[in-house]
Amino acid sequence: MNDILNWLIDTVQSVSPLLRNLLAGLAIMCETSLFIGLIIPGDTVVLVASTGVVDILDFFFLLGAVLLGSLLGETLGFFLGRLFGPRIRQSKLGQRLGEKNWQLADRFVERRGGVAVAISRFLPVLHSLVPVVAGMTTMRYRVFISWTVAACAVWASAYVSVGYLARSAYEQIAGQLKWGGLAFVAIILIFMIIVHFGKQRLEIAAEKMAEEK
Repeated sequence: MNDILNWLIDTVQSVSPLLRNLLAGLAIMCETSLFIGLIIPGDTVVLVASTGVVDILDFFFLLGAVLLGSLLGETLGFFLGRLFGPRIRQSKLGQRLGEKNWQLADRFVERRGGVAVAISRFLPVLHSLVPVVAGMTTMRYRVFISWTVAACAVWASAYVSVGYLARSAYEQIAGQLKWGGLAFVAIILIFMIIVHFGKQRLEIAAEKMAEEK
């Protein structure tokens, strides 16, 4: 396992920090854009990129690139909704997402406003629909982006930090223990389990909040 992790880390670090961080930012921009987020594993790309962070300056560079990419993706979804919302919703691709999901996004934004925007960033389907739905409403962009910044900052900080800490823990242990790679895998797995169950609880909470008056 150590050999595999060494190869992975060396490969990621062999890419220039500028290119690596820009690719991570681009991936997360696509991941947060309309529909693309359903097929682009932006969170995985960010985790992999964060294992190549070499120092604190590189850490904040990656964090900034991921945060900027998130905001650009969310902004794109918002203005697509403002300009083409009804047509997007009635398109074949829009209908494949299910009218039930669109209606949930409608109710969530209508009743919770900015809170819905923030929470949706952590949910699989709603994070693609809510920016579009918000753009179709009378919500001002300034309100939308203020809630989006807060949510994206939390999301980006969590993913970049976990990848960086997993790599750091591995480097400290790998030279002393044959199975030091287990520390790396354990940190990532624990994080992904927390994310999985956290999303499930947020989905339930979002549905309840959308139904409350």
